[in-house]
Amino acid sequence: MFAGTTHDLPHLLLLLSLPLLTLSTLFHLLHRRRRHSAVKTKTPCPQSHPLIGNLIAFLRNRHRFHDWVTDMLSDTPSLTLKVNGFLGLSHGVCTADPTNLQHLLRYNFPNYIKGRRYTAVLHELLGGGIFNADGSLWSSQRKIASHEFNTKSLRTFIAETVQSQISESLIPYLVLSAGDHTVDLQQILRKFSFDNICNVAFGVDPGLLRSDSKDSKNLLFVQAFDTALEHTSHRFMSPLPAVWKLKRYLNIGNERKYKEAIKTVNQFAMDVIKSKEERNDYKTHDDLLSRFMASSWDMGFEDEDRRKFLRDIVISFVLAGKDSTSTALTWFFWLLDGHPHCKHLIRKEFSTLMSSSHHTHPLNLTFDDLKNLNYLHAALSESMRLFPPVPINSRLTVDDDVLPDGTYVGKGWFADYSAYAMGRMERLWGPDCREFKPERWLDGDGVYQPLDQYKYPVFHGGFRMCLGKEMAYLQMKSVVVAVMHEFEIEVIGGGGTPEKMVDPPYSLSLLLSMKNGLHVRLKKRQQRSV
Repeated sequence: MFAGTTHDLPHLLLLLSLPLLTLSTLFHLLHRRRRHSAVKTKTPCPQSHPLIGNLIAFLRNRHRFHDWVTDMLSDTPSLTLKVNGFLGLSHGVCTADPTNLQHLLRYNFPNYIKGRRYTAVLHELLGGGIFNADGSLWSSQRKIASHEFNTKSLRTFIAETVQSQISESLIPYLVLSAGDHTVDLQQILRKFSFDNICNVAFGVDPGLLRSDSKDSKNLLFVQAFDTALEHTSHRFMSPLPAVWKLKRYLNIGNERKYKEAIKTVNQFAMDVIKSKEERNDYKTHDDLLSRFMASSWDMGFEDEDRRKFLRDIVISFVLAGKDSTSTALTWFFWLLDGHPHCKHLIRKEFSTLMSSSHHTHPLNLTFDDLKNLNYLHAALSESMRLFPPVPINSRLTVDDDVLPDGTYVGKGWFADYSAYAMGRMERLWGPDCREFKPERWLDGDGVYQPLDQYKYPVFHGGFRMCLGKEMAYLQMKSVVVAVMHEFEIEVIGGGGTPEKMVDPPYSLSLLLSMKNGLHVRLKKRQQRSV
């Protein structure tokens, strides 16, 4: 949204580019002034200065970026503000208004696309995959993916994969980690999520949590994917995209490392695809790649084009599932440590369910059993309301538009919406909006009640609503129940108490990662009824 700082920025390139950028900016501003001279808007643009836009304010608030945006939006009458980029190279709006969001994601959906802001940054990694595509390319992939995610066989496969990964990898790893020493639970959950999504997407287990994993090809893929994801985040935060694009053209610095990482990711994906083709076993496997392979034969692709299509789709799902659930779970366990009564109610709920269903271990709970954990579902939803894995999202406008609150949005502007800010809007959630209260999601009988997707856009909304929402809840519930059944988790320095929630320790990246990790002590529990 706002301009950030660059990484590995060559001063010489910056100095050489400034005259050209200044001339192009002046031309751009004069052109816009003539074209929109009659347009007036009352939408505020706080802390903005000529030429440099919001850059100074951003740098001052970079350490608390999402809370800074929240403060500004909550002070605006319409929950919407204007944004001016550095040197006037970009313009846009940011909103926390559910009515505006519904307009963006549904009623005027064709006018708000991923556009060049996404494709320029993510093309090498995602290609034309579903999370980077627009128009007919997106529509065709969405149709296939929607069909597959609604099949009982995929739900069963994902549930069995999650349970297998928990029992064979996560819990044994945590058992070895238990004791007086500390471990980074965020990093452990990331490894678990990556193993799990690779199993679901490719039918391949990188084995990051298994001590006997020695497959160098899998490990190289993991390292390359992490490198690629970190670099895309740096690209998004750059105030002068021309700099990283020039470095890419010259193949120098971190752009060169990124290119090498992408080559490794592509080679791994293509090897898996070709292996499935040669063995002809995609017809008997339930992973996403096998399913898309079966659907792609009748789409008129040549072999290499079809493989590229498959590679783009599956890598997109790996990206979507890699750190999103682990990020959500990290904040969840942090909050539970600061709210012991919620921890008690969650443990009481799943212990009661296990007794009534005659299961002796939480991993024996079925998909339908987990659906009955209303308080846990509410607690996870409440945690993500306050700490959404993807804190801010963006679209690019195709044509001029006016949002329902009267805000003008010009052609080529970006339109951002902040899920982080929306979860902290008193006008949306009431005076207790900054408190962790799972009860706000329950009716009088203690049954979970979903809320408006445009008020709670953690899983996006409208036509791009997250297809994996139900599966994400399944995975998170399975992990929480299994881990809480086996261990007491003590957060070093204390967890997310109301006092610490005022200044939460997040880092600025595409995902709302916890800064410096979540360091905990794990203590094995005595198994008894609660």
